[in-house]
Amino acid sequence: MNYWLLLLTFISVNLDFFFMLIFLLKKYALPKVMLGYLLGNLILLTLSFFVGKALAVFLPEWVLGILGILPIYMAFHDDDDDNGDKSSKSPIWAVCGTYLSVCAGCNLSIFLPVLVGETMVHFLMTLVFIGSLTLIVVVLIKMVADIPAVANVMAAHGEKLMKICYVVIGLYVFWDSGLISHLLTLI
Repeated sequence: MNYWLLLLTFISVNLDFFFMLIFLLKKYALPKVMLGYLLGNLILLTLSFFVGKALAVFLPEWVLGILGILPIYMAFHDDDDDNGDKSSKSPIWAVCGTYLSVCAGCNLSIFLPVLVGETMVHFLMTLVFIGSLTLIVVVLIKMVADIPAVANVMAAHGEKLMKICYVVIGLYVFWDSGLISHLLTLI
């Protein structure tokens, strides 16, 4: 398990949602936002892992490396997410629902190829690691939300940085799955 890849993946798939967190933190209490965001992340990670495991039953790992095309596709695909307010009675479910509606496609397509080769033990370690990152990010965003320079940099360069991260993740999946080495043996 590569923690640097998990960190890069987490940041890149959630970069756009970090902006949403600023608004959600202004609307709801910190613990409610933390719990809703954590719940959404855990749902999508679990779904990615089990869909990947189902595919792995039928296909060798190097073939699953082709899934690396998903993050690369996401980098060049303009995603017009609906960032509207998703309200519900519970702030936790409002945050979770907002996260799932805004980030489900990206998270599934990016995390699925990253998690496909992991064992159950590594997956559980991944849940703890990403869960910890989720909670830390909410606290950090709460602390920096009022700094104008941060908002300006993210607005100016956030989209480009996210796309670069997606491409790097896709290329890593090609390499880590054995797809590249398998293709090189055919040459």
